[in-house]
Amino acid sequence: MADVRETWTEVDATLTSIEKVLDVDRMAREIAELEEQAAAPDLWNDQANAQRVTSRLSAVQAERNRVVSLRRRVDDVPVLLELAEAEQDADVMAEAEREINALHASVSELEVRTLLSGEYDAREALVTIRSEAGGVDAADWAEMLLRMYLRYCERHGWGTEVYDISYAEEAGIKSATFAVHAPYAYGTLSVEQGTHRLVRISPFDNQGRRQTSFAGVEVIPVLEQTESVEIPEDEIRVDVYRSSGPGGQGVNTTDSAVRLTHLPTGIVVSCQNERSQIQNRATAMVVLQAKLLERRRQEEQARLDALKGDSSGSWGNQMRSYVLHPYQMVKDLRTDFETGNTSAVLDGDIDGFIEAAIRWRKQGQTA
Repeated sequence: MADVRETWTEVDATLTSIEKVLDVDRMAREIAELEEQAAAPDLWNDQANAQRVTSRLSAVQAERNRVVSLRRRVDDVPVLLELAEAEQDADVMAEAEREINALHASVSELEVRTLLSGEYDAREALVTIRSEAGGVDAADWAEMLLRMYLRYCERHGWGTEVYDISYAEEAGIKSATFAVHAPYAYGTLSVEQGTHRLVRISPFDNQGRRQTSFAGVEVIPVLEQTESVEIPEDEIRVDVYRSSGPGGQGVNTTDSAVRLTHLPTGIVVSCQNERSQIQNRATAMVVLQAKLLERRRQEEQARLDALKGDSSGSWGNQMRSYVLHPYQMVKDLRTDFETGNTSAVLDGDIDGFIEAAIRWRKQGQTA
């Protein structure tokens, strides 16, 4: 009983700290203001502003409801504990212990969310995965990573939209780009950016030799409706081609896929998920603008780092190692967080890695 009460005290204190950081009263005031704006009869005269208002309202309501719900559950625990103690009821005690453990996990997850305070952290995300060194194994590894992230998003109820997949000739993929439609998707997934290394017995080697292969992950924030990056038409080369990959009605029958090349920077984006060439071009342009905005942000950060004398290398390179042979281990090289349950990780159970990386990044920023 003493241990259970001590855990509850820790959870209660952590949630109290979170409530102060998030400022629940301020959130209530913001919701009231947004509801007033959303009720305006002329709201949809400006569609971009209407989408911003309704999207923000939905996000703040969900966030406040989450905190309020957790507070209610935490406050109910002492009642359960008193009942268990008064009646010496083992079943009620077990129920209270399960609830406290569940609350500990939920409050810890919410605590990590409070660490996402960067300029773009609240945005949705665009994720690009590319095969790197390792030949056909690298292409297969890139496809495994794509599945891992899509499964992670599915576990959290986040909407995803695959914009483009470039399939490799023998197996796997050369690259893939998908959007994650969820608040704070960028802040959460940005710690996954970098090179992911896989060590295993190659299923493509008839001699069964061990193979090391690499895949790169890029995560950038999605532009808001009110933002745009002006790109002169003469700086873009547009190529159209037939969609590739798994078949279906309308696939491989028309030149609907679009590839945009930004000539000054060499950035290339593709989209083939829409039915028409016009839709694919519009989606590809959104991705290109986001990549150019991120490039501009990185250049500004590099200038600031140069002024500060920051000569540290990018933490993104070689950020995680996945070993399937001769032993089973996934280890983050930045945080030292590791697990031997490789199958769960590859099925999208990467919350521990992401939480540890977010805390690690915040400590580095504070230092």
